[in-house]
Amino acid sequence: MENQSNPHHLVLGKLNDFLTGTILPDTLDERYRQKIAKSLVIDCKFEKKNIQKNMSLEVIAGLKKAVIKIDFLVDFHKKTIVLIKFAPGSLVTRRLSTLALSRIIKPYQIPLVVVTNGEDAEILEGESGKVISTGFKLLPGKTYIEKNMKSYSFKPINETMFDKASRIAYACEIDGSCSCDSDICVI
Repeated sequence: MENQSNPHHLVLGKLNDFLTGTILPDTLDERYRQKIAKSLVIDCKFEKKNIQKNMSLEVIAGLKKAVIKIDFLVDFHKKTIVLIKFAPGSLVTRRLSTLALSRIIKPYQIPLVVVTNGEDAEILEGESGKVISTGFKLLPGKTYIEKNMKSYSFKPINETMFDKASRIAYACEIDGSCSCDSDICVI
């Protein structure tokens, strides 16, 4: 076992990132992220160049600031159309924070929000927060996006909504995190 910066993640070796080809530590969580990336390309038919992985996002709550990672953003016709957040365990406990993240990473509401543990998934309508489908095999694909693109409003996020979403994201993602979590950096 290699020296680990986060003792919660057993490092099993190294692996090649499916999207970029870079060498990454082989952890159980990273294996699930690789499964998600492969599904987005192979099953959902998105091009690798349209998938952003491991994006940094500054989250602010009053005077508190932190940077967290967003697992995947999927772009279509120069707009981010899907935000995907991976976390092991229960999906329902991640809905609110992931929806909040979809309201602060872009100046508009991302239309589709996915919460997944790598085995199961909930697909949420970004604007309402309503669960529109469940199941990892039902991740929204390119055909689904093309068919529904005209119905997405990309509603701008106003300052009040941004502030509320930032506070929710901070409370759920940072205040509720483990102090040794290496994916979070409190500023």
